Amino acid sequence: MATTALTAAQAQRITLPGQGTAASITADLAQQVLALDDRLKQLDRQIRDAFHAHPQAAIIESMPGMGPILGAEFLVAAGDLASYPDAGHLASAAGLVPVAKDSGRRTGNLHRPQRYSRRLRRVFYLSAQTSIIRNGPNRTYYLKKRAEGHQHIPAVIALARRRVDVLWALLRDNRPFTTTPPVARAAA
Repeated sequence: MATTALTAAQAQRITLPGQGTAASITADLAQQVLALDDRLKQLDRQIRDAFHAHPQAAIIESMPGMGPILGAEFLVAAGDLASYPDAGHLASAAGLVPVAKDSGRRTGNLHRPQRYSRRLRRVFYLSAQTSIIRNGPNRTYYLKKRAEGHQHIPAVIALARRRVDVLWALLRDNRPFTTTPPVARAAA
């Protein structure tokens, strides 16, 4: 964009008062934008390299919708995964499990919890939203929820909750994501 603006400015033939000052300010701002863009690329590389140093980075990144940036954010937001006994606790920490708000004889009143990790919820929500772009099991599940009458956001949240279970199983079994379900092991 900065290059296009510079080319357009050089092609201009009409001169106005204050044009030199405006041009120098615009050139300075364009250089700052380009420098900021370079800095962002450098930070993305640093985050990607730090994420790939994690032993389970390839497993996390194998899930559709989870790239190195969201994967790194997941590792930071979740902290030590051993502190979550199961996938339900991880989903609860992300605010993806409804909480009962019952009173007296009124039961079944569910609402979003007040206390949860917004960063963790953001990771699962964004990864679910990204995963519905391409055809596959995530998009199929999302479309199923839409066919059941859910609006977009509740359908994405339902998908995000399901993805917590899948990611938990992948990390537990130490295997990458595939579209085919794993073969059940025989009981010993």
